[in-house]
Amino acid sequence: MTRKNHSMVPDLESDPFGERAPTLLSKRLQLLGGRFQFESNSRELFRLVDSAYAGLPRHRLSATAPDFRIKLLLASPGKAYGSVGGQYPASRSEPPPFTMLHGAGLLGGATDSSNFVVLSQRERAALVVISPQMLRFPYHARYELIEFAVFTLAARAQRLVPLHAACVGRDGRGLLLIGPSGAGKSTVALHCLLDGFDFLSEDSVFVAPETMLATGVANFLHVRAHSLRWLGRSGEAAAIRKSPVIRRRSGVKKFEVDLRRDPFRLARSPLRIVGILFLSSQGAGERPLLKSLPKSALLANLATTQAYGASQAQWRTFVRNISHLDAFELRRGRHPLEAVGVLRSLLAKR
Repeated sequence: MTRKNHSMVPDLESDPFGERAPTLLSKRLQLLGGRFQFESNSRELFRLVDSAYAGLPRHRLSATAPDFRIKLLLASPGKAYGSVGGQYPASRSEPPPFTMLHGAGLLGGATDSSNFVVLSQRERAALVVISPQMLRFPYHARYELIEFAVFTLAARAQRLVPLHAACVGRDGRGLLLIGPSGAGKSTVALHCLLDGFDFLSEDSVFVAPETMLATGVANFLHVRAHSLRWLGRSGEAAAIRKSPVIRRRSGVKKFEVDLRRDPFRLARSPLRIVGILFLSSQGAGERPLLKSLPKSALLANLATTQAYGASQAQWRTFVRNISHLDAFELRRGRHPLEAVGVLRSLLAKR
C-alpha cells in the first residue's frame, strides 16, 4: 500500500467533478485472474477492501494478467434518499435495496443518491461511492458495491462465465456444487474444508470457457447456525460461533467464517473443472447418494439454475465443454461426511 500526498485541494469552481481531489491510499491486489489497483480517500473503505481480499491466493488465468482500476470514495456527509437528517434511522436493520443500472456503455448500481457504483468494461475501471451512513452496514457495502465492481469487471473483461455455485477440489481438479438456497452447499463445503479439500468459492465461481479453469474469491464461508449441529462440541464449532453474523437481504442470518487461517486450505491456483453436481434437498434413504445425469438433464439444470451466466456471449463455449464432463445429482445422506466421501472418490478418478 502506498500513500499519496497533495499539497493543494482543488476548489469546486476549478474542479467541479473532483477529478483532482487527493487520493490518500493506493493498493494493488491480484484477484480473479486480474491485477486490481484500488485507490481511495478513506481508510475505512480500505479496511473493507482488506477484509474482502487481503491474504488471498494470487490466481492467474493467462500469461498476462489484465489490469483493473477501482476508485473508492467516501462521500461527504449529507442527506440521502431514505435517510433522516443525513442519517439512516437507527432502527433500520439494512440499507435501502440495491438496484442495477446500465446505459451509455456503462454498468452500475445504487442503493440511494449517495451510494452507487458505475463501471466501464472498456476502460476496465470502476467508481464506487459510499456514504458515511452506509459504513453502518459493512457487509452490504462490501458485498453489494465493492464486490459487485470487482466481480463484474473481472468476468466481463476476461470473458469468464459467472456461476452461482460453490467449488472445491484437490490436486488442481475441481468440482462445481450447484443448488438453490438451503440445498446444503455451504454445509458440504464446510466439511470438505475440514477434511483437507482445496476451497475455491462458496457462492460465485468464474470459469474460463475454453480451458475450464475456475477462479473465485475464497475469503469467507457463510454458515447457518443449525449447520453446526454436525460438528458437535468441537473446537471448530466453537470458533465458528465466535465469527461475525451477517444478515442477508432475505432475512437469513449466517456466521461469516474467515477462511484465511489454519486449518483451511485455499486453492493456490485456479482449479480445472472435472465434474458438476446438483445438490438435492431429497434424502437418499436406501438409494445411492450419487445419481448420474445424462447430457440432456445437465443442460436443462444449467439453464434453470444459471440464468445470468446463460445470457453471456461465452455461454455456448462453456456448455460445449462442460457437456463432456461427468454430471450428477447429489442426494442428502445421514451426515454431510457421506457427501465428502463421494466428492473425494470423484476427484480421485482420472
